[in-house]
Amino acid sequence: MADQNNKKVVKVYATEEDVAVSLAKYVADLSAKFAKERGSFTVVLSGGYLIDTIRVVPKNHVDSNYKLAFDGFLSKVPIPPGQVSAINDALSAEGAAEDYQTGLKHLVDTGVLAKSSVTGFPKFDLMLLGMGPDGHVASLFPGHPLLEEKVKWVTHIMDSPKPPPQRITFTFPVINSSAYIAMVVCGPGEVDAVYKALGKNENPVLLPVQRVTPEEELKWFLDEVAASKLQE
Repeated sequence: MADQNNKKVVKVYATEEDVAVSLAKYVADLSAKFAKERGSFTVVLSGGYLIDTIRVVPKNHVDSNYKLAFDGFLSKVPIPPGQVSAINDALSAEGAAEDYQTGLKHLVDTGVLAKSSVTGFPKFDLMLLGMGPDGHVASLFPGHPLLEEKVKWVTHIMDSPKPPPQRITFTFPVINSSAYIAMVVCGPGEVDAVYKALGKNENPVLLPVQRVTPEEELKWFLDEVAASKLQE
């Protein structure tokens, strides 16, 4: 299923393993494309079961997205450590957000990270995102004031409705300046949110995930369980 107006593609796979295989190929193909075009590839890896937020906990903590990513992925591929940008876990949530934004600005200034010609915000080649049962993405939750942040690249949240309460997150201007976004949702937990976001019945109140509109393509990767209400 594809919507050419907002460059949205929805793919449903039989199993979570099939999702993983297809997602791996998608990432590899985009990596090859950008490496050929400009010699580098910038990708954002969110947390949760995808490996849905950036948590402010020590890097060796069980809830650390960096630990999840390192143990499950980064330690197994030849990416130099200097090319991985993690949160400074020695700082407060506010300090960590400011520090991370400063790091991103350095990457933009040195040409490592592209800048959107449309918005002026940093433009990642690819963001890999998940979605919560309430339709939240990153640490952008329904009804929260951070949904309307228009200036900051990275910000902090002190009252997350989902533990832990203190997090940092990319803002929608940065998320939507990405060239490509893969939205990966598997299993029964997000069935209702998938239906609200993608079903035929118009949702009167936009879920945060429905605000995701990258510059090139938004591709949903769903297994049959997560997409089950779409097929009714």
